[in-house]
Amino acid sequence: MRRFVAGAALIGLASVTLLSPRAFADSTTTTTAPSSGSSTTSSTTTTVPVTTTTLNKVWVAPLTGLPDPSELTRHRSALTIKIDNTPEAHPQFGIQDADVVYEEIVEGGITRLAAIFNSKLPTVVGPVRSVRRTDPQIVYPLGGIFAFSGGAQYAIDAIEKAPVKLVQESNAGAAMFRDLKRPPPHNLLANAILLMKFNGAPKPPHAIFTYRSASQPATGARVNAFGVDFLSGFEVSYTWDEKTFSWDRTIFDAPDVTATGQRVSPANVIVMNVLYRGGVGVEGSYAQLTGTGPVEVFTAGRVQRGTWSRKALPDPIVYKNESGQVIALTPGQTWVELADTIMRATITSQP
Repeated sequence: MRRFVAGAALIGLASVTLLSPRAFADSTTTTTAPSSGSSTTSSTTTTVPVTTTTLNKVWVAPLTGLPDPSELTRHRSALTIKIDNTPEAHPQFGIQDADVVYEEIVEGGITRLAAIFNSKLPTVVGPVRSVRRTDPQIVYPLGGIFAFSGGAQYAIDAIEKAPVKLVQESNAGAAMFRDLKRPPPHNLLANAILLMKFNGAPKPPHAIFTYRSASQPATGARVNAFGVDFLSGFEVSYTWDEKTFSWDRTIFDAPDVTATGQRVSPANVIVMNVLYRGGVGVEGSYAQLTGTGPVEVFTAGRVQRGTWSRKALPDPIVYKNESGQVIALTPGQTWVELADTIMRATITSQP
């Protein structure tokens, strides 16, 4: 799979022309040749120069839709790292550099993160925590590397069936380490650069979202702020930031800021309503990410409502609006909130 955009995309997002997730365009060469007509009686030869114009192309990162002129993402697999999301785990490391982050409900109604890296590889990510049965549902279409800190045997059995290379503390070597300034189990951290050396496949990962071009206007009702009412005090909210063109995230009644002082603020937030097989917050349950259900997609300061659908685990999830059209995201980081079937995104502020 190859994805390219015109070299003019380097000027900025406003000038980016994005192609479909699996598109590829060869370099275009236009040649102006001299006229074939000539005079046999003339003693003078005139040479008309040949003009060649080449339109360069720029690689597009498959999991963000952003230009990647270095083409680093072309030679990397997806790297999914399970991350602790309890108050004791905050501030977290490396979240701001993930291409995609899934927030899933685990036992007791608390949430945990599955952060997927491809574009950027921070040297400190975490705290790293254990696998859950929802995780194979997430990573199956991506493949690559899955980094975690162990888990119940039934969860390990489930992730072993997914097409990922498993890395945990016991075999990570220098790619995982403990921060002695933090109490266990909230102190296991990872180096994404070293984890990527475990050589996952495919390279690059397949795109899992559709992105809109700069010329394609955003649609949907305008929204200033919304929230997702997770249980057990793990509710989150997002506020639209006109300056950064992204959604500022809040959790535990405070701005979500990383250990390096960066505000977590994705370009897109997808709220999926999914069935948790076995019960919400019940140990051993999991989010079923095949089938169909309601979805709300927040992008460009707007919301589009519709449905998500997926036939089988190897397939990417498709998001369509109420008119049946595929919802196109803004290029950049995306958070996916795996809410229960009875939860809805609550819009708290509109223009």
